Amino acid sequence: MSRTPTDGKKRQPRLFAGDDFDGFGPSRFRPADEEPPARVIVGKRVSRLKRGVKEHAPKAPGVYGMLDGRDRLIYVGKAKSLRCRLLSYFRENSRDPKAGKIIGQTRRLLWEQTGDEFAALLRELELIQRLRPKFNVLGVPGFQRHHYICIGKTPAPYVYVTKTPTGKEQGIYGPFVRRTQSEDGARRLNHWFKLRDCPQTVAMNFAEQGELFEHDRAAKCMRFELGTCSGPCAGACTRKDYGAGVRGAKAFLDGRNRSILKTLREQMEAASAALEFEKAMSLRDKLQAVQWLDDRLGLLRQARDRNSFVYPLVGHDNRVRWYLIHRGEVQAVCFPPAPESAPQVTNLLAATFTDHPASAELSDVAVDSVLLVAAWFNRRADERDKLLTRGQAEEVCAKPHGPAATPEAATP
Repeated sequence: MSRTPTDGKKRQPRLFAGDDFDGFGPSRFRPADEEPPARVIVGKRVSRLKRGVKEHAPKAPGVYGMLDGRDRLIYVGKAKSLRCRLLSYFRENSRDPKAGKIIGQTRRLLWEQTGDEFAALLRELELIQRLRPKFNVLGVPGFQRHHYICIGKTPAPYVYVTKTPTGKEQGIYGPFVRRTQSEDGARRLNHWFKLRDCPQTVAMNFAEQGELFEHDRAAKCMRFELGTCSGPCAGACTRKDYGAGVRGAKAFLDGRNRSILKTLREQMEAASAALEFEKAMSLRDKLQAVQWLDDRLGLLRQARDRNSFVYPLVGHDNRVRWYLIHRGEVQAVCFPPAPESAPQVTNLLAATFTDHPASAELSDVAVDSVLLVAAWFNRRADERDKLLTRGQAEEVCAKPHGPAATPEAATP
């Protein structure tokens, strides 16, 4: 990023040191050769900051940051129009209390223009994840507290929730942000497929295991008596029988077998028709817990597996940018190929759209980006008409006729 114009007192350029802040830094959400217009406003008084915004803030999309008197970045935001959004912080009668508190602590204000609103959304998320400004994360439940649902822990695997998968699990799914609901969903799956959920210290004794000495094989909890556990600790099942339950739970989490939802719904409706309302309510609770889990996993699968395309978007500056989106996440951004840049764009397409199998696990950083992209196209369904497949984009690279040249778009 080039040095930004600074209004107010002069500052010496410096790198990060302690709480000092010296710019937003590079971004993977803009073309490599693009230098975004940016500016810094410095002022101890709110009136000085307001004057700088009125004089210099553009009516263009972008991101902005607020720094306090100790040069700490305390807030990052995005805007369709930087001028309109920043001026709203100075309207005491109409701003919300949080905006007033932020601007009251601000001594330096900076912004960076983006080519379009989509880039502003991506850049804001990138900066929040990397810099974690105080007012962006303070009081937000679950921020950066992602967790995963896993199947594992031999000799009798089961479904459980953890913040830190080891990579040795049979399956890792997520991430999720509502731990209470995730734990409820995992518990329901263990009960349905009769998998254990006892501590690792409890010894497993499958039916086919031989023993040198007799010992007590009584079940260690009530779940076996209630019929919600196959009892691997009590020798009540074989490894093969228990493994069938593990495979059933994994098939559900993989999205390959969702029959549990149909069965629970039918049982609930039958209980209701028989006027067994207490039983129907219990089945409803089970169904809601498992349905929430299925919906969340389905959203992640759809966003990750189906969303692979090139998204040409005309920006506020009337320039076209290509967003290379693979498995739901923006991987790179470039300008459409001109004759001299076609080889570089072709290489970028090849590097982006790899064919290796997708994992059920997303990093906690990637998941927010995936959901952002999915939400963008859900709100703007007509934008899908512009999308290019990888093959169509490569055709443009093979026969470039200037930046505007694209084949007839087709939804991938």
